[in-house]
Amino acid sequence: MLSPSTTLSNPPESTHAVGNLQGEVWLNLQTYQAQSLVRGRRRSNDKPAIMGLVGFADRLKTIWLAAKQDDPYADWWLVKIEQGIVDCRARLDSVFESLTPLLQTQPGLQISLAQSNKPQRIALHFTNPYAFRAAQMLAEYDRLMCVFITLRHVGLSIPTPLSEQAEGSGRWIRQVFSIPQGYHCYEVNREAIRQNSSQAQKAREVMGEVPEAIFLGESKPLLRPNLSKNPDTAQQD
Repeated sequence: MLSPSTTLSNPPESTHAVGNLQGEVWLNLQTYQAQSLVRGRRRSNDKPAIMGLVGFADRLKTIWLAAKQDDPYADWWLVKIEQGIVDCRARLDSVFESLTPLLQTQPGLQISLAQSNKPQRIALHFTNPYAFRAAQMLAEYDRLMCVFITLRHVGLSIPTPLSEQAEGSGRWIRQVFSIPQGYHCYEVNREAIRQNSSQAQKAREVMGEVPEAIFLGESKPLLRPNLSKNPDTAQQD
């Protein structure tokens, strides 16, 4: 306990400014199915392009920056991406929870999940939280594939509807990764749309009318960047 005569001195001032917080995030993938969705596939003469995690994150960066400039279309697309990830993860989890008990149905067998002897370890350097959420979604798909491949390897019977869901689950991931492709940056903000500028008209022609709840801010993504203090002025007529 301090005595009445005790004085507290201020801590010495630091001679160095506090630096930016830094950390590392790694994505570990066991299966080829999940690894192939990291970079996707380029378009060829006989095969369409497939958007991967890297391309998804790159396009998402444009949307995130536009949201900082008060672009309601960017908010709308972030809501679409957010809901897409939530729905996909719920479907993956449902199939995983249905498949996992099948590993315990064989008396006398103790089955461990198949693991790669050379798993892919990828450093993630994303600039927004939805890209990290998408990486987690991909990790959950990888986990599902490990269970599914293990069950087939040891010859356990899988109900046909469940097997079809597992085999088609990669499409759920690709559908989410393709969502940002529908966004086009016209450098508009809410004020430009109110004034019906030429750029706002172009945005409306290509992407449609922004839902009123999105435009008014009544519906918004849970994770949204702070608005820029000096947002660029949208082009006016």
